[in-house]
Amino acid sequence: MSSAEVNGVAGGIHRFVVFGDIVGSGTLGMAEKELQRAAMYAAFDEAYGSVGVEPGTFHQEDRGDGILAALRPDVPPTLMVGRWIDTLYESLRAHNTGRGRRLRLRIGMNAGLVAQDAHGLVGRAVDLAARLCDSAPAKRIMAESPEVDLLIVVSDWLYGNVVAEGGRYVEPDHYRSARVRSKETDETAWFHVPRSTAPPLTASEEGSRTGVSEGGTRTGVGPSRGDGPTPPTSSGHRTFHVGGDLLDVHGNTIHGDFTGIRKSSGTGAGEPQ
Repeated sequence: MSSAEVNGVAGGIHRFVVFGDIVGSGTLGMAEKELQRAAMYAAFDEAYGSVGVEPGTFHQEDRGDGILAALRPDVPPTLMVGRWIDTLYESLRAHNTGRGRRLRLRIGMNAGLVAQDAHGLVGRAVDLAARLCDSAPAKRIMAESPEVDLLIVVSDWLYGNVVAEGGRYVEPDHYRSARVRSKETDETAWFHVPRSTAPPLTASEEGSRTGVSEGGTRTGVGPSRGDGPTPPTSSGHRTFHVGGDLLDVHGNTIHGDFTGIRKSSGTGAGEPQ
């Protein structure tokens, strides 16, 4: 079977992807590495067990100081962004109690088409999960926030289609968005520290709460705080970027699709304002 075909489906099948990484593993001695790897696997096993995902029913690859996994298509993603995260958090807390060197994890989550061959997993969904986990904002948060033991980073698609819908153990209001740029990746990602109201993103990193990353790129989750008018130009006009709604304008240049121009009092029917 080729890497582009899984179970007879060309291009792979839609799967939930998890990429986990131990923070600071490069500074550990061999004995401590082995201890933290064992604790990481135990915590992951407990988290998967809590959502009914049994060993041997999903693909998992060892990445030295991390784990890459792709789940069966029938695993509800809401369980993964809810109970799975909560259980992993509790497992880490139990393991770290009383320890001088705590196990700390960054977790990248995504979903999409994944193919599998004799060597492992392949697909853009896999690439993005890894890059979310290894992103500069994720590494900075963990470096500057030593009290944080678990950081979750989910793709914009996963946030908008799963996390934002809520559910048991899901905390959509406690996520914050930031731009992730790595290699050919230029995406909005959503960052979450369980049991915390917001991850410590910097002002330059943080996008709007409604799904628009720094720089105004729309991600489809909600309206942008940058959707309002820009400052007047030297000619006195403002430029609006319209996303499809009716917009009341006067003496402006409009870029983008729109459905019409709203009439206000004092103008004739059908006249632009």
